[in-house]
Amino acid sequence: MSLAELEADLARQLALIGHGGADWTRPRAGAYDVVIVGGGQSGLATAFGLLRERVSNILVIDESPEGFEGPWETYARMITLRTPKELTPIDFGVPALTYRAWWEAQHGADGWAAVDKIARGDWMAYLRWYRRVLDLPVRNDAKLDLIEPIGGGLHKLHIAGAEPILARKVVLATGIQGGGEWHVPPMIADALPPHLYAHTSAAIDYERLAGRRIGILGGGASAFDNANAALTLGVGAAHVFIRRERLPRINPIRFMERVGFTGRFPALDDATKYAVMASFLGHNQPPTNDTFARAAAWPGFELHLGAPWLAVREEGGAVRVTTPQGEHDFDFVVLSTGLMSDPGLRPELRLVADHIARWADRYTPPPGEANALIDAHPYLGAGFELLPRDGADAGALHGLFAFNYSALISLGLSASALSGLQTALPRVLRGITDQLFLDDREALVADLIAYDEAEFLGEWPRAREAAE
Repeated sequence: MSLAELEADLARQLALIGHGGADWTRPRAGAYDVVIVGGGQSGLATAFGLLRERVSNILVIDESPEGFEGPWETYARMITLRTPKELTPIDFGVPALTYRAWWEAQHGADGWAAVDKIARGDWMAYLRWYRRVLDLPVRNDAKLDLIEPIGGGLHKLHIAGAEPILARKVVLATGIQGGGEWHVPPMIADALPPHLYAHTSAAIDYERLAGRRIGILGGGASAFDNANAALTLGVGAAHVFIRRERLPRINPIRFMERVGFTGRFPALDDATKYAVMASFLGHNQPPTNDTFARAAAWPGFELHLGAPWLAVREEGGAVRVTTPQGEHDFDFVVLSTGLMSDPGLRPELRLVADHIARWADRYTPPPGEANALIDAHPYLGAGFELLPRDGADAGALHGLFAFNYSALISLGLSASALSGLQTALPRVLRGITDQLFLDDREALVADLIAYDEAEFLGEWPRAREAAE
């Protein structure tokens, strides 16, 4: 089957499941029913899911140029995805829309059998195809600056360099960084000028550093992704520093995938959620075995275990790092130090951030078990909706959904993780569409009661004869 034949088959499958049809919503003049912020995998899949629910007055906006949404062609530096190739996260059970169907249409069944993990570039190519073949409404180069509640169930979205747009519902499908910000330790930010360091989430010109020495802080998967990428592009030496005495080895995501944790996590009580996520966050995601092997094979690669950075300073235009094992000099340092999730860190939420409930507002852990990282996360409703703090303005938050990594504590591995999207998408779609329905329930119920369109047009002959 060719790609063109697959697309024809997809059109038939969509027709067979009744995709499309007239909307049931009651739009507000000049406003979209739903605006999705983020045109990566979560945003595109949410858009398709809404179309399946016959909600088509929607728009996806993304700050990146077309084809460069999400991390895959920007800061992601892994060679392959880390998830199993068999996952079907965004196809909604439509066979012709799966990654495997797309791959086999171009490379055949034998080609699929030869795939170990999905190549990062191939996944981005699939997402581009997914957007095109489903004709999803995406506006690129549209950076959201501010969400302004304006009453009447509407939000005004201020777009950089463009006219504002109105939306009844706003879905923040903004990925792993969209619920907060990447973490740069103060010891780095306070000691070094910006040209001597970068977080792994930034654009890093490793070719400019050809032949130079770089130090990488952190032992998670992205540290080894960046070491391998840097050495591949000609960096002379890449040293990875880990505070632990051993490399992280356990990836709890694999267990969660096997036993239904991704889909059933939201059913847990708050105390159990808190305990589970405290354990989960205690594990750095280890590198895949192939990524570690690639990095370690380079002559310029060095791994320092039990080596936290105690001090950092600029010296002679370079960086001197002090560890318990001694001092090291580098031309540039890279930070694989993760992120912090907190609505108060998001500039687009600055008008409403103080109203948003955090976990610290809703749950008090046992003495000695408090986790500041968990406490700062938003405490979300079952449909990923932002909820108000006690006494806060609930109306200002109504219609806002955090379908990004900040949903981790409330709803588990879901919004921005491929492992959780398959079960998370129905939840967010129900949350959005239930709100749209309930917002207009009076009009919809009144129309139902007044409905008088005759469906049955027959007449009983004997009744007519009796009347004559």
